[in-house]
Amino acid sequence: MLELRVRWMLLIVVATANLGGALVVLLFATVVIPDPPTHGITHVRLVNTAAFFSYPVLAGPVAMATGLYLWRPVIRLARDGGVPDETQRRAVLLGPLRLTLLVGMLWTVGAIGWAVLDATLFSARMATKVGSTCLLGAITTCTIVYLLSERLLRPAAALALASRSAQNVRLPGVTTRVMLAWALGTAVPVFGLLGVGIAALVTPGIRTTQLALTVLVLAGTAIGVGTGVTFLAVRAIADPIKAVRGGMTRVARGDLSGEVEVYDASEVGQLQAGFNDMVAGLREHERLRDLFGRHVGEEVAGLAFEHDIELGGVTRDVAVLFVDLTGSTRLAETRSPDQVVELLNAFFAVVVRVVAAHAGWINKFEGDAALAIFGAPSAMDDAAGAALGAARELGGRLRAEVPEVDAGIGVSAGPVVAGYIGAEQRFEYTVIGDPVNEAARLSDLAKTHDERVLASGRVVERAAEAEAGQWRFGETITLRGRRGATRLALPGSPDEAPDAAAAETAEQDEQRDSRRFPRLPRPRVPIRRRPAADGEPDVVG
Repeated sequence: MLELRVRWMLLIVVATANLGGALVVLLFATVVIPDPPTHGITHVRLVNTAAFFSYPVLAGPVAMATGLYLWRPVIRLARDGGVPDETQRRAVLLGPLRLTLLVGMLWTVGAIGWAVLDATLFSARMATKVGSTCLLGAITTCTIVYLLSERLLRPAAALALASRSAQNVRLPGVTTRVMLAWALGTAVPVFGLLGVGIAALVTPGIRTTQLALTVLVLAGTAIGVGTGVTFLAVRAIADPIKAVRGGMTRVARGDLSGEVEVYDASEVGQLQAGFNDMVAGLREHERLRDLFGRHVGEEVAGLAFEHDIELGGVTRDVAVLFVDLTGSTRLAETRSPDQVVELLNAFFAVVVRVVAAHAGWINKFEGDAALAIFGAPSAMDDAAGAALGAARELGGRLRAEVPEVDAGIGVSAGPVVAGYIGAEQRFEYTVIGDPVNEAARLSDLAKTHDERVLASGRVVERAAEAEAGQWRFGETITLRGRRGATRLALPGSPDEAPDAAAAETAEQDEQRDSRRFPRLPRPRVPIRRRPAADGEPDVVG
């Protein structure tokens, strides 16, 4: 369809434009500009009519043959498609201008030849009349040719500009198009009025009715032709801008997948190409932001984009969740590396989803373990409750969704230093403090409990009542590598462990009673042995 459109467009555009120019010439020659006083006016009109209709017979085939020769690369591109070469690209982009220059040159030759014919056979005044009317017809024809061919060649121009390497092709821009519309819609009718005024001054006997009719015809031509041509010129500018405006609306809604079609190599086309470059840059920016967010977490990525990065940190109260696989060494021995990676990805996928659902973020993956932070870099109202809820949910979902692995989960809370650690060339956002170490030790200890989840007592004490009620306190121990004691907390209502609570209470009562009523030492009774009578055993007392 594009090939047929390009092939027949040349004929249609040239024929339509030349018909419009011919009507302008006939209108000005017969109605607008009166004939100068000439002997044998009927013979003069007959000769001019024959010349007017004979020239297109000679010039038409020349125009078609030359136009088809110039448009061969355009037709080849429309037929074959693909990436255009430099010849095809220049032929498409310069096609409307070349066709316009070709038509204008033929009209100029015709105008000069017609004027020379009338100057030789009749008079200079008659030659001036026919020459000026031919030039007005040339302006009309060239304007129509350029505006129509530029509009109809847009699909082919889009193919030529797809590679965006046509910046070195200079084409008429917005100013030229507006001036062409002004020339055809305003300058030509005004020039006709000037001709009528000059003819009225130099030609005696022009009737008022003829003058009024001439003015009415010119005014009607100015309104009708001017409206049509101005519409074409404005649409040539407005269509690309409308396309860019639609693209901006899609970008404002967050859609960065679309681009506008570039079919103009002028400054309007550069606007289209510039919009596409901007959208491509936004896509690249979003891609980098997404990758950055996946590496460091969305909150940390947003913090880095919005504020300047400085090494160091600030003290924050956070909750920390540490989850660690059990038997990772045996897992690596019994499975292939691909299977281990697949299993780890399934394990971490559950961890990431659960932590994100509770407004936390993964600070880092450490081989077969993950560290999640709640309350940094953005503060949370109930960071401890969020971490405890994530731990309870994570324990159940890991058993249900990844039954092949076993993991211990530890939760702690307290003040940490959160900020950028490293050097100017390479750094990361992390948290450093005792809660991180305590959560790691709790995750190791949790591997020996049925629930596989342990928390420190201070996390439960910090949590809101709704979440704290889902945990019960256990024994108080000293974790490996730590000096202070840690009171353990396990998932479950406090009513679920009466024996532990009673045992702890009995132990406390026993210790209190031992302080109030110290046990006295048992008196040592001497052992004496009496001799037994005959036949009796010895008695010890």
